[in-house]
Amino acid sequence: MRFLADESCDFGVVRVLRAAGFDAAAVAEITPRATDDAVIDLASRAQQLLLTEDKDFGRLVHAGAHPSAGVILIRFPSSARLSLPQVVLDLVRERGPRLTGSFTVVQPGRVRIPRASRE
Repeated sequence: MRFLADESCDFGVVRVLRAAGFDAAAVAEITPRATDDAVIDLASRAQQLLLTEDKDFGRLVHAGAHPSAGVILIRFPSSARLSLPQVVLDLVRERGPRLTGSFTVVQPGRVRIPRASRE
């Protein structure tokens, strides 16, 4: 699996995915200050799952009907931040194939992966 972390994503997530052998790129390293539209287009063209903490991507993917290889929206409060990288890594290892094409929301103790619409 391949990932693209937008600038709102905790960089610890990128580090732990890379350490586990996953291809994890970061917008901050590739094209800093890119617009949300540019980020989702970049991830889609490269067939990367987008890692983000920005709820605006939900609007782009659902309401805007932007094509996407998949989005993982991270919703972690400051009190749970230390566990965030490991939670995302565990999610990827345990449910990897289900993440492709889905808009996944991960919170402490909860993961929502709606059924992906296939056309």
